[in-house]
Amino acid sequence: MCGIVGIVGRTGVSQAIYDALTVLQHRGQDAAGIVTAERHGVHLRKSNGLVRDVFRTHHMLRLGGNMGIGHVRYPTAGCASSAEAQPFYVNSPYGIALAHNGNLINADALRRALFEEDLRHVNTDSDSEILLNVFAHELHKQGKLKLSKDEIFKAVAAVHRRCRGGYAAVAMIIDQGVVAFRDPLGIRPVVFGRRETPEGPEYMVASESVALQSLGFSVERDLEPGEALFIDTAGNLHTRQCAEHPSYAPCIFELVYLARPDSIIDKVSVYKARLRMGEYLADKILREWPDNDIDVVIPIPDTSRTAALPLAYKLGVKYREGFIKNRYIGRTFIMPEQGERQRSVRHKLNAIDLEFRCKNVLLVDDSIVRGTTSKQIIQLAREAGARRVYFASAAPAVRYPNVYGIDMPAVHELVAHNRSDEEVAEVIGADRLFFQSLEDLVAAVRQGNPSLHHFDTSCFNGEYVTGEVTPAYLAQQELLRSNGNKAHVRVGEDETLDIHNVS
Repeated sequence: MCGIVGIVGRTGVSQAIYDALTVLQHRGQDAAGIVTAERHGVHLRKSNGLVRDVFRTHHMLRLGGNMGIGHVRYPTAGCASSAEAQPFYVNSPYGIALAHNGNLINADALRRALFEEDLRHVNTDSDSEILLNVFAHELHKQGKLKLSKDEIFKAVAAVHRRCRGGYAAVAMIIDQGVVAFRDPLGIRPVVFGRRETPEGPEYMVASESVALQSLGFSVERDLEPGEALFIDTAGNLHTRQCAEHPSYAPCIFELVYLARPDSIIDKVSVYKARLRMGEYLADKILREWPDNDIDVVIPIPDTSRTAALPLAYKLGVKYREGFIKNRYIGRTFIMPEQGERQRSVRHKLNAIDLEFRCKNVLLVDDSIVRGTTSKQIIQLAREAGARRVYFASAAPAVRYPNVYGIDMPAVHELVAHNRSDEEVAEVIGADRLFFQSLEDLVAAVRQGNPSLHHFDTSCFNGEYVTGEVTPAYLAQQELLRSNGNKAHVRVGEDETLDIHNVS
């Protein structure tokens, strides 16, 4: 889960990219970067940290140019080092920068092919740098000093043939324009929009619609699976389907947790989908426990609020805010280390005792992944005086790793893996536990866009929409990404790059 932005404007774009990245900060808090181009040169600033910490006034003053791309990162592959902050940049051909959201499942094979056949060296462990070099090589094969839209789309088509996994990418080609493309299954989201100015139209692409709307861009539409977009330096927009067999299978976890509620993804309102998740979950509780003794429904802020309200209404019980959140603490799910997540929960939430004292409380969360946060929150509720603590998840049990760009790869870290619902309840300390059914989750999302027939639901049912995800691959990923093996040291210095007369 990362956030990407690309803008081709009529005036300087660095401030607009910065503002968009702050809107997408929820998608990654590990690192941020912006690269812009002007007068045949490129300016790059990236480092570990939040957007507000990475960019100072003197950095912004150097990011000149009317086209650029940006990225907010959390580590899904490789380590949490500033060496892997994005965007990545290569000099040849043309000078290309790329930012990427997702994960390539054939990264090792691509790395070997890039070195042995394409004669390209990849400097980091990031699959995003691999994607950049694949794209750069395919552009180089076009053999043109000035690329046409047909040649750019031909290169993207070759990327789709070579790369497997979930990816949404935005790239800037010096003196040519900005390119964006989405994997053939549309697993990771990307949307584009337009804004009118006296000098002419400006175009923007981003991971979520809310980033466009916050800057006054009207949303045109989502990129289709396999589709590419090219905005040339003159401000002309071109799109084309570049995949041979595209089909929709977007990641359903975007709607559960990752996206902001005010975003619209693949024509589905995230907010309304989460409302429906709450309604479906209430129906399940009433079927399984019609004579329940729930006194109050309390959401775990912030993502679960939307689902908790209609759930309480359907159950006919009070809805109360029982936890106050410290908004200066990051999202625990995307913190790279388990120890950080454990330490942050009590710093992040404080219980209002009077909402818990002597009550049977139903806590509602968007999902349960590792169970660490859930266990500590249940303990907070008991310490605040709750008589019984029940727990409900707006998503099904997460029992399998996600390999398409969400950091839940180590099976042994997933509290529901190889456990029944009753066993999970015992581990997290709940008196009773309810998970959304997968069928109801799909129905809640599809109601917003009935044309969506398939979703990536691999973390719930272990069915991987791209295929090619073998037990050996999953074992390798668990070894590489488990908390005990991740290299979380901050290595290298932050990067501020100025290259002039690139072409």
